[in-house]
Amino acid sequence: MGARSASATHWKGEWAGAATHRRKGYALTGPATALFENTEPIDEAGIRGQRLTRLRRGMVAAELPALVVVDPVNLRFATGSRNMQVWTMHNVCRYAFVAAEGPLVLFDLPSARHLTRGLETIDEVRPSLAFDYMMVGPRGEEMARRWAAEMAALLRAHGGGSRRLALDRADTLMVQALAAEGIEVVDGKPVVERARAIKSREEIRAFKRSLETCEAAIAVLRERVVPGMREEEALALLIGEAIARGGEYPETRLMTTGPRTNPWFQESGDRVIEAGDLLAFDTDMIGPGGFYNDISRSWVVGNKQPSDRQRRLYELSRRQLEHNIALLRPGMAFLDYAARALPLPEPYLENRYADVAHGCGLGVEYPLIWYPEDAEWGAYDGHFEADMIVCVESYIGETGGREGVKLEQPVWITEAGPVVLAEHPLEDGYG
Repeated sequence: MGARSASATHWKGEWAGAATHRRKGYALTGPATALFENTEPIDEAGIRGQRLTRLRRGMVAAELPALVVVDPVNLRFATGSRNMQVWTMHNVCRYAFVAAEGPLVLFDLPSARHLTRGLETIDEVRPSLAFDYMMVGPRGEEMARRWAAEMAALLRAHGGGSRRLALDRADTLMVQALAAEGIEVVDGKPVVERARAIKSREEIRAFKRSLETCEAAIAVLRERVVPGMREEEALALLIGEAIARGGEYPETRLMTTGPRTNPWFQESGDRVIEAGDLLAFDTDMIGPGGFYNDISRSWVVGNKQPSDRQRRLYELSRRQLEHNIALLRPGMAFLDYAARALPLPEPYLENRYADVAHGCGLGVEYPLIWYPEDAEWGAYDGHFEADMIVCVESYIGETGGREGVKLEQPVWITEAGPVVLAEHPLEDGYG
């Protein structure tokens, strides 16, 4: 959550259509019903506190006395604050020193220190030091030395005598300056990712409310996209409707039509949409509360029924999606899940999606499940746990084919089984 809460209208969401994809046991029942029928305001302070507690427990378990958080998304997770999220992703000017047993000190732009006033996670706010060349020119090494000296002083005061300091992300000057201070730099990304992976129940409730704003935007797109519209116009409609409901920014531009849907990962362009085209998109929107609203849908544009070829693509994509969702259980090993996922027929294998599934929260998170065919690029093992949110992906596009179908569902893993969190329906009559 940021320094300013989303309005009640934004959190409530506006889409209430029937979820026709609620099949094969994915309906919002049992613990999901009780959780999501709660209409009380989101306890943002409670979420902030739970996140910081998980992070610090992970630091203690990893024997990390202190962590410097630089990545803006991780900074939001640790502190609950945000400030120019996209801009600060490529300009290091905000960071926080988090002691496992001690204070959390946020370093922010002097002109923006008022944004975090009142956040209970932050014990102290200090002006940040920049060392990026754009900001300080040839004084980068000097500024990095000053930065490292301040981090070293905090570590001496709150690190219990340790010289180990974890960083979730680092520029060259940061590492060099810390080494000159006699500090051992440790990779802090694993402890942050694992803390982000398991959600509290209030966090899951907030995620669902955030997701509803994106689904409302999809519903508007479904009503208004027409032949003659350019892909970029359709994308602008989706993004604009999401932001109007409290969303923040898109991370990608993955909305294409007709022959530009295959292969996947082409970005929106100026192609004019024709009647009978498949439109496929991945929302990839940061919604209210900073949650990653990650839903993929595909449908035929215009008053036309899908062709037999389009039906076959959609049917296989939906089958892959539902098969792989049904497998999800706490305790299942990642590599076992990948091995048991629906195998793709040979014509579709080359154009497969980048992953079978991935964690989801404030962004794409741990774990990422690779296809068995891509194991050499970094596949790893581990186990799914209860209260993870995982996005299950499907892309079906034949090698050399004209079109492809992209579908994706965010899924809450519970002890009782998988719960699909997106309620915007898949297409009826497509397979």
